[in-house]
Amino acid sequence: MPILTVSLAQMNVKDGDPRKNWSVMQEMTQEAARRGSDLVVFPELWDNGYQLEHAKEVASALASGLFAQVAALARTASIHILGSMLEKRGVGIYNTAAVFSPRAGVMGAYRKIHLFGPMGEPQYLTGGEAPLSVDLPWGTTAIAICYDLRFPELLRRYAVDGARVLVLPSQWPAERLNHWRTLIQARAIENQYFVVAVNRVGEYNGTVYGGHSMLVDPWGDLVVEAGGDETLLTVKIDTAQSDLTRERMPILQDRRPFLYG
Repeated sequence: MPILTVSLAQMNVKDGDPRKNWSVMQEMTQEAARRGSDLVVFPELWDNGYQLEHAKEVASALASGLFAQVAALARTASIHILGSMLEKRGVGIYNTAAVFSPRAGVMGAYRKIHLFGPMGEPQYLTGGEAPLSVDLPWGTTAIAICYDLRFPELLRRYAVDGARVLVLPSQWPAERLNHWRTLIQARAIENQYFVVAVNRVGEYNGTVYGGHSMLVDPWGDLVVEAGGDETLLTVKIDTAQSDLTRERMPILQDRRPFLYG
């Protein structure tokens, strides 16, 4: 069924306070479920924010710790949950967006490929090595995280793979909100899919985060946009609009990638 009711959970993340963040996250998830949402999306690193010097102590394996708690919440609330968290995997710590299904548990995990140097990610985290698209009830859904938005090659690959929706958990600063809006709309237009982009609000270590979580349709039109405060936005979309847009403007089939080098 291509109809998707999605909630954008724009959190005021408390850096270095996973217990507080977990409490707020549970409340927002329950409210999203009460509204009849199929999916609730949280910001990047909603669990701990950018206090990465303590990432090793906070991170847990994909099948344990906070990941297991979120999986249980998805089951009890009967809702899909997405948003990135700190994952311990082997000797590395990853910025990981797991796809939690109410019936199937963790359906996949996307580990942020492009690490953002100015926030210290390369110092504390290991970069992911694989894109991720997941077949969900409303259609193929692709995952990227924040800084990945600046790399069109990755997001085009998702379109070629048939994604109808791109989900983008983020921690994007207020001073670059013009980039946020422009890049989200550009990626939606050029790839002809919905972009569900969820940003945090609040301030940490001198950086003010901009909020303005938004959902943009495959034609590049704004469906819904938050302001600068903690909020939960809920909207219903027909993901078949992605297919219709591609029929109307057949960009993907007109590609000539063998010429691009």
